[in-house]
Amino acid sequence: MKADLSVVVLTCNEERNLPACLESVAGWAAQIFIVDSGSTDGTLAIAERFAARVVSHPFESHARQWQWALSTLPLGRWVLALDADQSLTPELREDITRKVTAWTGPDSPAGAYLNRRQIFRGRWIRHGGYYPKYLLKLFRSAAVSVDESDLVDHHFAVDGATVLLDGDLIEDNRNEAAISVWIDKHNRYAALQAREEQARWGGADGRAPAGRVFGSPDERASWQKRLWNRLPLYVRPFGYFVYRYVIRLGFLDGKEGFIFHFMQACWYRLLVDINRDELRKRASEQARSAEPAQTGPHSTAGLAAERGTPAPATTRTAVPR
Repeated sequence: MKADLSVVVLTCNEERNLPACLESVAGWAAQIFIVDSGSTDGTLAIAERFAARVVSHPFESHARQWQWALSTLPLGRWVLALDADQSLTPELREDITRKVTAWTGPDSPAGAYLNRRQIFRGRWIRHGGYYPKYLLKLFRSAAVSVDESDLVDHHFAVDGATVLLDGDLIEDNRNEAAISVWIDKHNRYAALQAREEQARWGGADGRAPAGRVFGSPDERASWQKRLWNRLPLYVRPFGYFVYRYVIRLGFLDGKEGFIFHFMQACWYRLLVDINRDELRKRASEQARSAEPAQTGPHSTAGLAAERGTPAPATTRTAVPR
């Protein structure tokens, strides 16, 4: 049974990931759109093979790419937003079909969270707080918005109620099978995330949402981020690794789990903190260099210049010995 929804996938050189993604939605979704940003491999040929409609748009950030797609494409009432390395289990497809068909009344939800199953180097990361992990990926096209200030990732928000769906969204980035690719990507992301954190949390104005402990998955994530950004730099990455690997039983994920939890929770977060520290120092140096010099109109030199007379010389009084 077909689902009355539009699937949108962002791509750029995703020939390793795209087949699994499109296989999981081909013949099921009413429409499939590929928003490509300059692929030079077999990505476009794969999209054509699955009868997906390809549109091109230059990439600035994930958030801005999604904003362009959602505001430009001729989408249906419901939209399923996927990354190229994500695919649906049969159970998730069936649940989406049932729910989308039933959600016709004015009190129906505006969006739904999908449970992500993270695969790393061929292994399902089930512990460390990584499963269950809910992402807002299904929503009414008329009710969704995107925060374009996100520099690293993207987050959808909907105006209305949300629910959790059954089944899993499998995320398995085959481009990162080589650890060097993963490291290069996260090295770039660390600098962007540091800028994003500094902009949202570096000032006293508290621009980021407060969140709620017992709210939706995204509201809980906002609350956790607020707590995280109150912790001291350089300490929090090691504490986070201990929390995930020991307290949340990440060690049960085996060798791949150790690599993933250490690199993602400790190494990457340490890089973010180093970049944050550099941004703070740069801002402090700029603030000091912008301080006015002590030659204003109320100083001795300033008053003398204003009157057109030389400033009096400084005299010293000898102290008798």
